[in-house]
Amino acid sequence: MNRTLSKNILGITLLIIFAALAETTVADDNGKRHQHRERRHNDDNHHRERALKPVSNATYADQCGACHFAYQPELLPVGSWEKILGGIDDHFGEAVDLDPDTRSEIAGYLSSNAANTSSAELSRKILKSLDGRTPLRITDIPYIRKEHHEIAAQVVKRPSVGSWSNCIACHRTAENGVYDDDRVSIPE
Repeated sequence: MNRTLSKNILGITLLIIFAALAETTVADDNGKRHQHRERRHNDDNHHRERALKPVSNATYADQCGACHFAYQPELLPVGSWEKILGGIDDHFGEAVDLDPDTRSEIAGYLSSNAANTSSAELSRKILKSLDGRTPLRITDIPYIRKEHHEIAAQVVKRPSVGSWSNCIACHRTAENGVYDDDRVSIPE
């Protein structure tokens, strides 16, 4: 009987040990799943930190987006936007006719959302590379040039791309303010 009792105690002890191990394994698995969820959340936050805010002013989107991609204001410092709007009568060779109210609304939107006011990583890198300069073109920003230095001129001449200023040709998520390398697709 003692032998049977010993076997039962051993069996119960083993069951308790296995149950404890199984619970630890489930907890570890849940912990891993939680870590995965947390990592994905952090990746999303990382993209948000790096991403620019999508254009949110309908007047700017309609007026400027009618001719070209409506660039996020965070791509240029306020001084650049002021220079661009100040020379709107000769906007890169084109006359743009904006009534005073429309011009004022666009100017307010651009200045209050310019790179100088942004916490986005891309804006900070742009400002740092400018070293106080106020370019009229996003393609004249040293940081942007550096990021595109490996792109051959022939790629830009493709009809599907057209020019360096056609961001959305390769940056398919540009409208959402995401310009990450891992989201680039260069068209043929």
